[in-house]
This record gives sequence, C-alpha cells and structure tokens, in this order.
Amino acid sequence: MTEIIDGNAVAQSVRDDLATAIDQLADEGVQPSLATVLMSDDPASETYVSMKQDDCAEVGIEAIDIEIDPEADADELYDTIDDLNADGNVNGILVQMPVPDHVDDRAVLRAIDPEKDVDGFHPENVGRLVAGDARYKPCTPHGIQKLIEAAGVDTEGKDAVVVGRSDIVGKPMANLLVQKAPGGNATTTVCHSRTEDLAAKTGAADIVIAAAGVPEMIDGEMLKEGATVIDVGINRVDADTEKGSELVGDVDFESAKEVAGAITPVPGGVGPMTRAMLLYNTVKAASRQHGIDVDLP
Repeated sequence: MTEIIDGNAVAQSVRDDLATAIDQLADEGVQPSLATVLMSDDPASETYVSMKQDDCAEVGIEAIDIEIDPEADADELYDTIDDLNADGNVNGILVQMPVPDHVDDRAVLRAIDPEKDVDGFHPENVGRLVAGDARYKPCTPHGIQKLIEAAGVDTEGKDAVVVGRSDIVGKPMANLLVQKAPGGNATTTVCHSRTEDLAAKTGAADIVIAAAGVPEMIDGEMLKEGATVIDVGINRVDADTEKGSELVGDVDFESAKEVAGAITPVPGGVGPMTRAMLLYNTVKAASRQHGIDVDLP
C-alpha cells in the first residue's frame, strides 16, 4: 500500500512540539514575534499572510501585521524594514512576495537583517546553508525534510532527483539533500527545463521532489517502483467543478500513487509544512537573539 504523507498532520506535530520551546522562552519573559509585511493587493498574497498570522496565534507567537500601499515608493518598504531591523521586540521579518514591479525583490531580501530573515533567503543565510552551517533553513525545503522523515525514509545513500532549480525550493533543497547531516547524504541530481530525458532521471530515483511549477508533468510511468514522491507544485487548472477549476500538483497523483511507496497530496502535503517551518524559524530566531537555549523539534 502506498503511504499518503499527511502534511497537515506532520505540520500539527511540529506546532505541538514548538510549544515546549515557546514555554521555555516565556519562562525567561520572551514571546517570539513575527512581522509580516504585505505590499500587494493580490488576494492570494493577502490569504497567505492571514494564514501565517493565524498560525502564529495558535502557537503563541506575536504576529505584527504591516500593510503598505502597493503604489507607494519603494523607499517606504525599505524604511519599514529598517525600522523592524532596529526593533528589539521583533524576532522575525517576512516580506510577502511578490512585491510590485517597481520594487527590486533582491534588494528587499538583502535589506532584512540576516538574524531576522526567517525565510532564509538573505545572501548571507544562503551562503551559510551551502557551507553546511545554516542559520535558518528555508521553510519549504526544511518542511520537505520533515515529511520525508515522517514517512520513515532514510535519505542516506539514496538517489534523489529535484525537478526545479528555483532559489526558493530547488536549489536549497538540493543543498540540504547533499549535506553531511541527518536528512542529507543523498546522491542528488537537479533537473530543469533544459534536462534531456527527464523520465530517465526520475525513473532511477529513490526520492523525487517535484518543484517545477508545471501541472502534472510527472506521472507514474516516470517513477521507480516504491519511490518517495514529494509534490511541491500548486497549480490551478480548469476543471468541471463548481468553481470551474481545481488545484493540482506537478505530479499526476492518481497514476503516481500506483507506483510510489510514499507520496504527498496536493493540497494537504507540502503547503502546511512551509507555514509550520516558518514558525520553527521564528522561535529559533527568538532563542538566538535572546541567548536562550530551547528544545526545538
């Protein structure tokens, strides 16, 4: 029987386990805090921020909600980040992407204090990740590690294929998988739009992580029997439903589940873990900034 990896359940377990660390911080008079900065009127971005704030409230993290007019000058966003960097009561800063076209998104990432960069995207934090000394692991790749662990899969010595080379998922995921550390030690191949014979690469892999943003590009015929399949894709496609559309991943779930040993669904797989690991990083940031050792899951 194929194991359907329940991202909601694993994410709830992470949130439950964070309670111990949050209690330890509370004993020292510290409440972790996360500032979310939204400079967009995109409904999806507004929803994502709202969900993150709800998650914070559930576990006892203070959520600081900041909204900036998307038509405002870029300096207003940079000034806001500067203020948050200087505020000792703010442990983590998350600027919801995408930002408006007139704002340089890379400059935004560089502006955030690396100690408060709970997304893990500041160049300094990226460098530390590659060097094997991560301050904060990027949330989605870290969440994927937790999902693989929850499925009882040992990555050591396994052949892993990451399909996609984005800065947010593909590249950091590959780096984590090759690290000489728990959740790593895999022989890792990164595939992308220029890869020839993708099916041959995925078909030889023990672990396949699909993060290319192409609906159902990987099906069961492209997978090795018993492979662990992690589907990062969230794609809205036309469908004969009440809404006229549905969410699908980068993997054709129905055919893949007939072959895979374990697989994540969409939705309910990777998405909840990304949010849970943001909470993890925020608690870790609070403990680092206040010099308090806590028990993190």
